[in-house]
Amino acid sequence: MLTNAPNIFKIPDLRRKILITLGLVIVYRLGGHIPTPGINAAALGLLLSQLRGTVFGLYDIFVGGALSRASVFALGIMPYISASIMFQLLGSVFPALEKLQKDEEGRKKINQYTRYATVLLAMVQAFGIAAYLEAQPPTAAGPIVLFPGFFFRLITIFTLTAGTILVMWLGEQINDKGIGNGISFIIFVGCLDSTPQDLGRTIGMIRAGELSYFSLLIIAGLIFGIYAGVVLITQAMRKIPVQYPKRIVGRRIYGGQTTHIPLRINTAGVIPIIFAQSLIVFPSTFATFFKVPFMTTVQEILAPGGWLYNLLFAGLIIFFTYFYTSIVFNPRDLAENMQRFGGFIPGIRPGEKTAEYIDKSLSLITLPGAIFLALMALIPWFLMSTFRLPFYFGGTTLLIIVGVALDTIQQIESHLLMRHYEGLMKGMKVKGRRVG
Repeated sequence: MLTNAPNIFKIPDLRRKILITLGLVIVYRLGGHIPTPGINAAALGLLLSQLRGTVFGLYDIFVGGALSRASVFALGIMPYISASIMFQLLGSVFPALEKLQKDEEGRKKINQYTRYATVLLAMVQAFGIAAYLEAQPPTAAGPIVLFPGFFFRLITIFTLTAGTILVMWLGEQINDKGIGNGISFIIFVGCLDSTPQDLGRTIGMIRAGELSYFSLLIIAGLIFGIYAGVVLITQAMRKIPVQYPKRIVGRRIYGGQTTHIPLRINTAGVIPIIFAQSLIVFPSTFATFFKVPFMTTVQEILAPGGWLYNLLFAGLIIFFTYFYTSIVFNPRDLAENMQRFGGFIPGIRPGEKTAEYIDKSLSLITLPGAIFLALMALIPWFLMSTFRLPFYFGGTTLLIIVGVALDTIQQIESHLLMRHYEGLMKGMKVKGRRVG
């Protein structure tokens, strides 16, 4: 890979795309450190350090710590992700939206509706954040809101909404002029935000004698093995062969080709973990807002790392994996399209039987993918409790990092191969996997 890496900069178009992407990422990172007016960032950081097990802690991970820094990008790209998922789910409920999703012009309309919904969600979330911060008592670093009132809420709504719109624009610019999937790449950068601090804490523990070199080698081996497993599962698929018969049109013969349907083991991506994590941290979030004794007891029972937490978390991930896979992959539509063009699976009757066969095959290979996602979500707590790992490793962030990295490498390889250069990895074809 290192041998062929210099070829990237020999292609002017690819070099320009990479430089544009890096420039836009720098703008995003700089914006993540510009404070929102009227908020005491130090006091907010103390508050969020107490809310790591709630939805606020989960949100802060995806925006690269911008929420704990009270940045103008505190909402990040998450309102856009929420709006996209919302329209994707609504498409399976409303036939009009489902029809729009099947053609190019319809998808452009849905993208426009998604932008409008993003602005609305950002305004609602910004108002909620402003109202919540105003209601918090002063911390050891002083009051969180310096000048509470109507104007603070208004400025916060405008600032955070404008920040979200700018982040959304940066993602679209990466799509159009850069390399990789823009929205996914921004989340990828946010997930890597804490890496320098994590390395610093690890080095500090080694110097203090709290972590031995032998334990460090074991941890490094485990991390390498986990990364390899994630790459393997992300790229793993079952190929169902499909044949198209020859057609005679005039004096010419068309068709007669053999292709395949790629059924991925992890069709749902990281969405099941996000859904499950959002639900399982709900009691902690509710107990934070409302001091109800019953909810406090539930919060203690569902403490991260406990057996009930692990069991419920794994069950929710498996459920949402099947649920989301059934939404994003419709075997019936696929079977109808194949039948329309004369395609068939050898040994399977076209039409309804083909749809049943694809659905059964997808259900079977989804199970190991769902179990794998559950293991990835539980690995961080195992590593932190067993090896006293000083940072959070695994879960959603790991899947996002691997998925976006594979997709970016795949796009770079495509540019290299188009211009008769060797790919980055000899003898390997990298299959990308977009996130979001």
